[in-house]
Amino acid sequence: MYALNAWYVAAWSTEVTREPARRTICEIPVVLYRAVDGRAVALEDRCPHRGYPLSAGRLVGDSIECGYHGFTFDCEGVCVRVPAQEIIPRRTFVRSFPVVEQDGWVWIWTGEKDLADVSKVPDTHWMTDPAWATVTHSFHFDCRAELIHDNLLDLTHESFIHTTTVGDDYIYKHGITVVVDGDVVSADRLMPSVAAPPLYATTMQLDGLWDRFHCTEFRAPSFHVLHSGITGEGRPREEGYLIKVLNGITPIDAHNAHYFYAFSRNFGVDQQWATDELVEGLKTVLQEDADALALQEIGLQTRPPGEFDVLIAQDAGVAKARKVMARLLAAERQGTITTADLEPSSS
Repeated sequence: MYALNAWYVAAWSTEVTREPARRTICEIPVVLYRAVDGRAVALEDRCPHRGYPLSAGRLVGDSIECGYHGFTFDCEGVCVRVPAQEIIPRRTFVRSFPVVEQDGWVWIWTGEKDLADVSKVPDTHWMTDPAWATVTHSFHFDCRAELIHDNLLDLTHESFIHTTTVGDDYIYKHGITVVVDGDVVSADRLMPSVAAPPLYATTMQLDGLWDRFHCTEFRAPSFHVLHSGITGEGRPREEGYLIKVLNGITPIDAHNAHYFYAFSRNFGVDQQWATDELVEGLKTVLQEDADALALQEIGLQTRPPGEFDVLIAQDAGVAKARKVMARLLAAERQGTITTADLEPSSS
């Protein structure tokens, strides 16, 4: 069900502290905390003694102590203390996960450790670039992660769901160009000589006609960068008001997902009023998506077996992304993670 050999957003950097925090990622319970030196640590949130969540325990230096019987584990998941006896059983360890912290995001690799490639962490540098201003949001979506991917790859829904913020009828009247490059699917749409949508018109202080564009870049299986903006009619995109919408989609289970969202802009960077407008406006956009996809999840759970989506030309990005995801999932099925892959090394 999940492509585990991948990087997923586990949390914002500000959410990982010296207080253990629990997250469920691809049905894996994870405890997150910071070591004394400040680095982020991720362990499976289940003590091997009796299955008690380690997140309900406490930190002792760099280690985490189970709150039930005091079994203590270091940052690599090695048990370093069993209070009731000196001998530590060989199987007394918890799985540890590779972690990368970058631009305010904490990424976790949920698959085989030896396959964790830091170079595959998506580029999110706009988050910390002083030439860009950023607004962030976090949501729990009551739907499977796949529905969020589809939602981002087919933005014609903006014409109907987001009518007061970023939507307009002209969106679905323009087609998309879809390109697949390995595990990356890009769906690009140009909307020439149109009015800016309400939220952009306000924060960009625009009127008249402009060329609007957006290109959803899906880096399967977990991240989207929406390269969006507005520029003068017939002018290059890079001259315009540019927006990078970063979307970290992390499955919780078959019917729920974490949504980590960042909206970076190169205009009005020092204008607090624009930031405030975007905080509220984008919160509305995300809530509208959350409500719509929760209803869609209900519809899919009650759909008869053998009945499938009716896709149209605007779904070309969705269709190609599903093929990429199917390939990744097939690769997962061909190689399973063994106990040896999870056991900490003796070094």
